[in-house]
Amino acid sequence: MLTGKQKRYLRSEAHHLKPIFQVGKTGVNENMVGQINDALEKRELIKVSILQNCLEDKDDVAAQLAAGTNAEIVQIIGNNIVLYKESRENKNIELP
Repeated sequence: MLTGKQKRYLRSEAHHLKPIFQVGKTGVNENMVGQINDALEKRELIKVSILQNCLEDKDDVAAQLAAGTNAEIVQIIGNNIVLYKESRENKNIELP
């Protein structure tokens, strides 16, 4: 689990990131979870955008993605979800 201080730090790091995945009306599927997991391994911190036509609640989408990838939900702001997962090989982010 991330502490409040760590979440604040990650939020500041994620501020300039652009969403690299979009969740549409089909919702979350296994293929998407696999791709997001790969991206988290490379980058550690990513943003996922939820499109207007997504039928699921954004909190549910965030929970599904976090559970599927074993990642932490850093923030849900507007229609964007910020996810963090410590990388095994490509460790870039040093948490406070």
